[in-house]
Amino acid sequence: MMSQSRGDLSSNKRKRDSEDLNPDERAILNLIQSKGDLGIVKTEITKELKMTIPKINSSIKSLQSKKRIKEVPDIQCKGKKRLLAKEFEPSKDITGGVWYDNGRLDTHFIDTLKQVSLKALADQKISTADGILHFLKRVMTEDLSVEQVKEILNNLILEKKIIKVMSNGLGEFASFPIGADCYKLKQREEKVGAMASIPCGVCPRINHCFTDGIISPTACEYYTKWLDF
Repeated sequence: MMSQSRGDLSSNKRKRDSEDLNPDERAILNLIQSKGDLGIVKTEITKELKMTIPKINSSIKSLQSKKRIKEVPDIQCKGKKRLLAKEFEPSKDITGGVWYDNGRLDTHFIDTLKQVSLKALADQKISTADGILHFLKRVMTEDLSVEQVKEILNNLILEKKIIKVMSNGLGEFASFPIGADCYKLKQREEKVGAMASIPCGVCPRINHCFTDGIISPTACEYYTKWLDF
């Protein structure tokens, strides 16, 4: 006797799962599956399907007990949960991504990232977001993106713990491309608006820079970018 292929077995399993549902449950499951990783809230089901609320509630409860659907907290609608088919992982638009844990802002994780980022800058003296990401990947297991690291760094800037400076390719910036955004710890003696925090402070041609000269603040792309920042 020829054995069944893996595809046949999978098809048979789907058929048995489908036969395990009554018409109301099947209709609700099909609707939830059609929403993919965004899922759907219960009130939207009542609008899209011609069913009574008691039928919807009992069908949802049954689908959950059969592990065909799951509830996920929605950070955009406090107190509300979305229904997703079990085969989908919720979108970051729902969960908030790495910054949230079970629908709540993970302040402990964020604070840990801040401390590790400060440690990276203490060790490296000056770094880019990519450099700090590389440091984080060496000491943490979470899968982070450079954009997420920039969010942490921007938060540290607002807290006045670090500053962002633009590389001119000289001195301490020698290993960074000209124009690259770099980060360094904010020293106690540094004040807001200090020359060290603007490109002029490290510009080798500062002595030749005049308002009406060939080299001037109005013609300097680095100074313009700093003003925009």
